[in-house]
Amino acid sequence: MQIEYADLSLVGHREDNQDRVAVAAGEHAALIVAVDGMGGHADGAKAAETTVASLVGSFWQQQHPLFDPIGFLHLALGRAHDEVCALGRRLKLEERPRATCAVALVQGDSVYWAHVGDSRVYQIRHGEVLARTRDHSHVEQLLREGLITEADVQGHPMRNYVESCLGGDPQLPEMTVGRRHRLKRGDVLLVCTDGLWASLRDAEIAQLWKAPVPVREVLQELGLRAVLASAPHSDNASGAVLRWLG
Repeated sequence: MQIEYADLSLVGHREDNQDRVAVAAGEHAALIVAVDGMGGHADGAKAAETTVASLVGSFWQQQHPLFDPIGFLHLALGRAHDEVCALGRRLKLEERPRATCAVALVQGDSVYWAHVGDSRVYQIRHGEVLARTRDHSHVEQLLREGLITEADVQGHPMRNYVESCLGGDPQLPEMTVGRRHRLKRGDVLLVCTDGLWASLRDAEIAQLWKAPVPVREVLQELGLRAVLASAPHSDNASGAVLRWLG
């Protein structure tokens, strides 16, 4: 499997960085992960670190290529949720660490992805968004119901209200695990936190990947644009990217 990949995490205008990203690449499979430790909750950074460590650990414990990628994503996210819940077992429910998460698994000419909350996965082809995840958020629900338009999303007063996350309540959260998506040479997969996508339109994000520039350079440009677009109150802006080359 031939791939090119990179990851980036910028603190933005926050005092600390509660995002974590990772790439785990083997000969026959690769995993990219972006996690946002939820601000306002205790130890958000620890929740993000625990989630990344759990997902990457689950990946390396498997034989590659994975026999059941979709089942793997379900089980790996469930395990990560349990481990984040364990961090806050002695705390009040509202004080427990939480995180949103986006993860993509690549093997052969296919990608499988999953997410919880408003961290996203994008599949980009020829500078256009071929597919992306739909957030577990109040604003996304309004959008699906036709009560607001895409233009209303960025300035909506409830834009940051997330309806699902890892951690907190021990009950397994709502998670979306997608079907198999086929890859073509040059396809770009981006997993990112809301600090990277929230101030940019999907078309702006996708257009940056049109030219055959090294993915690390494009990801750095994307991160800087995201921070500048919401300055001086920008969130942590983080993502991991993989370009499939065949």
